[in-house]
Amino acid sequence: MNAVVAEGLRKVYGTVEAVVDLDLTVPAGETFGFLGPNGAGKSTTIGMLCTLLRPTAGRAVVAGYDVGRHPDEVRRRIGLIFQESTLEKELTAEENLRFYADLFGVPRRRSRAAIPELLDLVGLADRRNAPVRMFSGGMRRRLELARGLLHAPRVLFLDEPTTGLDPQTRVAIWEHLRRLRQEQDVTIFLTTHHLEEAEHCDRIAIIDHGELVVEGAPPDLKAVVADDLVALRTSDDEEAARAVRSRFGLVATAGPDGVRVRVPDGAAFVPRLCAEISVPVHSVTVTPPTLDDVFLHYTGRTIRDAGGRPTMATIARSGRA
Repeated sequence: MNAVVAEGLRKVYGTVEAVVDLDLTVPAGETFGFLGPNGAGKSTTIGMLCTLLRPTAGRAVVAGYDVGRHPDEVRRRIGLIFQESTLEKELTAEENLRFYADLFGVPRRRSRAAIPELLDLVGLADRRNAPVRMFSGGMRRRLELARGLLHAPRVLFLDEPTTGLDPQTRVAIWEHLRRLRQEQDVTIFLTTHHLEEAEHCDRIAIIDHGELVVEGAPPDLKAVVADDLVALRTSDDEEAARAVRSRFGLVATAGPDGVRVRVPDGAAFVPRLCAEISVPVHSVTVTPPTLDDVFLHYTGRTIRDAGGRPTMATIARSGRA
């Protein structure tokens, strides 16, 4: 069964096309990443899938229900974690979960059993009676993961789940996400502009200017780029670049980062390179293709962290649906 299906999904704000004719299928049980720069249309898409925004055109089915015709059924079957924290800071961790359970109509008997289990799942069992205002950003995010799973959703949506967190906390959050998927049997659909996060996904879709550019498993997408990046620091980078072009027939550029050239097997190329150019080489690095290279390959530029359209929390507060 597919957890998410979108067909010709489109959203227009005035004269701006935020999402353009999006076709997308996410199988159940998958960790799926929507990768793109801020303002690319990621949050708008997830807003439509979560029934916070009404599509201008097209249709979407989430957890077996049409988002336009059966929004309440969709909401009962999804969990949603905003980019910005929406916890009640003066309540304890347990009180936050109880409050949410009551809002969502989770039976008391079920919530009494589920809350301790979920707090343990995200590593907060020992902080259940502590007020959230005393929590770190990573602890709050983990509590939001527990809250999003309290009503046993079939699809968990996360909008930029680790924004503002330090690298160590990001790693911990992803460890919890993997554990959640294994133990809760939930499909995870996340948006991100962090390349390292996209690497954790089973599949990703790259979106730019509201259009789906390409989708697939990260290793498969990087295989399209294929070539390694070899970067050199020499005593004369301009002369070294000319030597690489003339001796090897490769495209080599010299700039502030030194000489850069792409080759199929960088590790095997480096000894030949150092032996056949006369310019002294001070350092060499070989980097395999990255998802940023994939984005560059398909869009002509790298991912940039530019100011974008409203986040999901802004959409929810605005009441546009």
